[in-house]
Amino acid sequence: MNTNDKLKTPENGSQPKEKVEEPSVVALSEALRSSFVIIKIIMVILVLVFLGSGFFIVRTMEKAIILRFGKPTSEDESALLGPGAHFAFPKPIDEVIKIPLGEVQTVITSEGWYYTTPTMEAAGNEPPPGKTLNPERDGYVMTSDGGIVHTRATLRYRIAEPGLRYTLDFDSASNQVKNAFDNALVYAALHSTIDITKDTTAFRELATVRLNELVEKQKLGIVIDQVAVQVIPPRQLKLDFDRVLESEVKRSTAINDARKYENETISKAKAEAIAKINSAEAQRKALVEMVSADVRRFNSLLPEYRKNPQLFKELRKADTLSRIFTNSMDKVVIQEREDGKPREFRILINREPERPPIVVEQKTDEHKH
Repeated sequence: MNTNDKLKTPENGSQPKEKVEEPSVVALSEALRSSFVIIKIIMVILVLVFLGSGFFIVRTMEKAIILRFGKPTSEDESALLGPGAHFAFPKPIDEVIKIPLGEVQTVITSEGWYYTTPTMEAAGNEPPPGKTLNPERDGYVMTSDGGIVHTRATLRYRIAEPGLRYTLDFDSASNQVKNAFDNALVYAALHSTIDITKDTTAFRELATVRLNELVEKQKLGIVIDQVAVQVIPPRQLKLDFDRVLESEVKRSTAINDARKYENETISKAKAEAIAKINSAEAQRKALVEMVSADVRRFNSLLPEYRKNPQLFKELRKADTLSRIFTNSMDKVVIQEREDGKPREFRILINREPERPPIVVEQKTDEHKH
């Protein structure tokens, strides 16, 4: 209200008289007007701050989803927001959930391990084993042959695209993954023998297969990257297991030595057999070639034999005898008589041996003097 405003009085219908307001009323009115202006400015600022707080950044290898009043804005993958700047109404209207698709998640389970803590292990101050296992503190699993072992493992996985199931279907997806991991370790132990304390390869592979089955069955929406396991016998039986392991090592060494000797013996026998076969093959070829040569020579001489058999026999006989007596000092050839009667042949066996020649030594000049 202004001080110059005029008031009309209905009683006499005359011209209204000007009324001057008091200074206190004017001051109060101005104060109220200024307060309203400040409140409007503050409200505008609050609204801007409220709306500005709804901007958020999605990093690389991340996805985000907006929950409006607790429900996603869309039921399909279109609700996912990629890397970049985005806007959502602040709480309690909207809630932004970021999904680290490319980030490796880690789950560690020690349900089957004895009681200890990382600090105790690092300091080497683990509590000594008792006479027996304490089920309240010591975890363990059983193998198919009735053995008891301690196991602990580490799982590294990534959230599978698009990540909606992992984010929305579970109150705590990591706990669900850990439960499936524990199930896989118990299953693998029950389908293995006590030998997993010496070699964990088969145990790890069996646990990984089982975990993949559970992930598919429970639709956990993850991709397994790596499974690392550790298996040891109960600490109360460590010395016994060490003796068994030592015996196994000796047994393996003896078996390996025997197999080595076996391989060497077989290799040597095969080499000798091959050598004998090659030698026999060479002799066979030589004999075949010799017989073939004799056949060719016989075939070449056959026409001559047919022309004059008697002359051929004599020539062959003479040739054979000449080869037989090549190195003989004395040779005597007796021809058959013309009448066919045998000849009388006498040889003086004890003939006088030849005397060596007499050598006359000549005297030198010194002997003459």
